[in-house]
Amino acid sequence: MRYIAYLAALLGGAALSLEGAIYGELGKTIGKLETSFYNFFVGSIILAVLWLFFGKGRLSYTLEAPKWKLLGGVLGVVYLTTIVISVPFVGVGITMVAVIIGQLAMSIIIEHYGWLGSQVAKINKEKILAVISMIIALVLVY
Repeated sequence: MRYIAYLAALLGGAALSLEGAIYGELGKTIGKLETSFYNFFVGSIILAVLWLFFGKGRLSYTLEAPKWKLLGGVLGVVYLTTIVISVPFVGVGITMVAVIIGQLAMSIIIEHYGWLGSQVAKINKEKILAVISMIIALVLVY
């Protein structure tokens, strides 16, 4: 099962790069904010159909959930809009490597402190070296 998860993550990463390239181009045509709106609008329609047939959760709990748990939607907009804006200026490769560096650094911090219900995994020299290596990769890709 673990290898399937790795494969799914790799495919998801590939899809994000493809999405970034496509939306970078669409942003040139219809506008950057319009592109982000289009993404979330179409995604909402698709998810609504999937939810109707396969949903098993409790959507009404959204009103009762702690408000910090709802920040994912805001962060998703920030993430996608940043990519739509960045890709035309610096390219898909640099944008995605920079995104990965941000994800890696923040995930290390989240796990170090055990924030948001994550397991505690202390920062060590290997993790710091991984971030430094990614920064070097960014410079080399640039």
